[in-house]
Amino acid sequence: MTDTENALVGNHLVDKVRRRRALEANASPLPDHTRVITVSNQKGGVGKTTTTVNLASALARRGANVLVIDLDPQGNASTALGVAHRPEITSVYEVLLGDHTMEEAMQQSTDHENLYCVPSTINLAGAEIELVSLVAREQRLRTALETFLKESDRKFHYVFIDCPPSLGLLTVNAFVAAQEVLIPIQCEYYALEGLSQLLSNIQLIQKHLNPQLKVSTILLTMYDARTNLAHEVAAEVREHFPTETLRAVIPRSVRVSEAPSYGQTVHAYDAASIGALAYLEAAAEIALRGKSNTTNEGA
Repeated sequence: MTDTENALVGNHLVDKVRRRRALEANASPLPDHTRVITVSNQKGGVGKTTTTVNLASALARRGANVLVIDLDPQGNASTALGVAHRPEITSVYEVLLGDHTMEEAMQQSTDHENLYCVPSTINLAGAEIELVSLVAREQRLRTALETFLKESDRKFHYVFIDCPPSLGLLTVNAFVAAQEVLIPIQCEYYALEGLSQLLSNIQLIQKHLNPQLKVSTILLTMYDARTNLAHEVAAEVREHFPTETLRAVIPRSVRVSEAPSYGQTVHAYDAASIGALAYLEAAAEIALRGKSNTTNEGA
């Protein structure tokens, strides 16, 4: 390696150490009430499920009790969290139909003792059609979740809902059940493509079904600091959403991409990686923002 390359590697290591020490020096405040956050973006390939499981894992590692509801028929969040999601398993599908409670469907993740998951199975693929004829079809998830949180012996600090990349009844259920929406946006071409439609649908949910819903968080993903494009996209997103966009960004990372193929979060797969560090920073910022909002609302 050249002297320049050695210097770059050295600077990179120093930066990682500094950032880890900053995280260790500051505990993440726990919210006074359960924060229910839907992670959504109708555009595919933005790191939606990756963001859901890694933020949940990061918050669990920082002391929170976290539940992930996998509302995507592909079941990728369930896989990453190490929970069974074979067709015969009790899942969120049975919860939506009212055949089982959320407590009965919930499993503890192999990722961390504080992390739980209500899995998805392939049965969920037909739920959009089956929900149409049910009473209060948009409210099914919220009703089940509220009952679960009221009756559960555990106090959950966060509930993350992983949505399918569409705007059907499953996603509507996720929006109605949540107080917050987190939108991951990739730092690539057409990053804001389809976002206006997503925001319009969120406004419709606010008006007709869930006035408490708000877009609280935007997270930049797949950030490559070496390219002008990434800087331009980040600047554009921050210009449009100055208060919602986190300071933390998720870099394009081989470790983050590899972890799901091993059925793990990046924290379990390679806790020392830059991707794991970035998700810990994002989680800490989300926790701090939530506490600040709670304080402001009570003022």
